[in-house]
Amino acid sequence: MALRACGFIIFRRMLQKPPPDNIEFLLLQTSYGEHHWTPPKGHVDPGEDDLTTALRETQEEAGLGKDNLCMVEGFLQRLHYQVRGKDKEVLYWLAELRDPNTRVILSEEHQDYRWAKLEEACKLAEYQDLQDTLTAAQHYLEANGKQ
Repeated sequence: MALRACGFIIFRRMLQKPPPDNIEFLLLQTSYGEHHWTPPKGHVDPGEDDLTTALRETQEEAGLGKDNLCMVEGFLQRLHYQVRGKDKEVLYWLAELRDPNTRVILSEEHQDYRWAKLEEACKLAEYQDLQDTLTAAQHYLEANGKQ
């Protein structure tokens, strides 16, 4: 059985910059392993639905709750890869930070965070499927007049 995790690609708009340069994505740096950068996400608890998992994990890992976020309708990315020989599926929704100045509060699982424009976010992300997801989010926002 595949491991399943859910999370959010969180972005904020910097109003002093023109589109599309006004979009910045939130990435968290893990405290363990290779200290990779990732959006907030985590494993689904028994009896929990996917969206509830994404909201819970975002609150736990970044201190951002439902009231801080505005979900962008129509965007859902599914990533499939292997971790230590086991299949894993990660679902990402897209959400905007309502107030771009809201403070991120990290859990012990992460040692740093960064708000980054697409190019920098993709360099930090390292993994191609996550880079593709961030790029898809940017293109979705541009195509739907949400930049």
